[in-house]
Amino acid sequence: MLQRIRNCFKQNQELKVTIYIILQLLVFISMMIQLYNHHYQNVFYCLITIVLFVIPYTIDKKSQIILPNTLEIMIFLFIFSTTILGELCNFYAMIRHWDTILHTIHGFLCAAIGFSFINILNHSNKAYTTLTSIFVIFVSLCFSMTIGVFWEFFEFSGDYFFNKDMQKDFIVNKISSVKLNKDNDNVPVIIDNINQTIIYSNNYKSKVVIKGGYLDVGIIDTMKDLFANFIGAILFSILEIFYIKNNKQYFYAGLFIPKLKEEQ
Repeated sequence: MLQRIRNCFKQNQELKVTIYIILQLLVFISMMIQLYNHHYQNVFYCLITIVLFVIPYTIDKKSQIILPNTLEIMIFLFIFSTTILGELCNFYAMIRHWDTILHTIHGFLCAAIGFSFINILNHSNKAYTTLTSIFVIFVSLCFSMTIGVFWEFFEFSGDYFFNKDMQKDFIVNKISSVKLNKDNDNVPVIIDNINQTIIYSNNYKSKVVIKGGYLDVGIIDTMKDLFANFIGAILFSILEIFYIKNNKQYFYAGLFIPKLKEEQ
């Protein structure tokens, strides 16, 4: 059994290096294409991707923390999927649930990182108390959700200050708002079965017609992303339970949990 696990880790190491080289090559080719077409914002996305690829390698080599090969592979694929496929290839618009899938994976990965922090602290000589299993799981879940909330703050800031559309809009056909109450009472007025919305603006000579309903600006997308992040964190929390209860012998959970080099 031990030999089979070692062989699996060795194969994952080779797979990790192969995936890393392929993704870096694809990013470099994409950057050259974007540079040739004078799409400098996309060039910036490529540069950010290259920098993000280096971070897991730096942590693994320069610190006392070992990142499992499977976790690194997931991180590389996640980064590539968000920047290159999502932004440059427009997968966010082409594939309906692309954003939801990535936020679910994001919640899973952040929960794994949060668990590793508290798990390392719990086994460190500098820790004054021994934390219970339930508390460790709760902290990793909260860590994942906190990172998700900060990301939504970032998206909102990009939309509000720089007129980006990072919080994707949804068309809904129902409104429930107290702002529409003519008597200024705290009673929402409900308008449903909205067929279209007409917008008049001083910046446009003609009116803007939104067919199919009312344009919800970012709220549904933000809540959808947070729910997806929560589901990903819950999925990892389930693995945590098996990992803790089986005295760290549960192999599949160990594939995603960073460890100290001494512990390894």
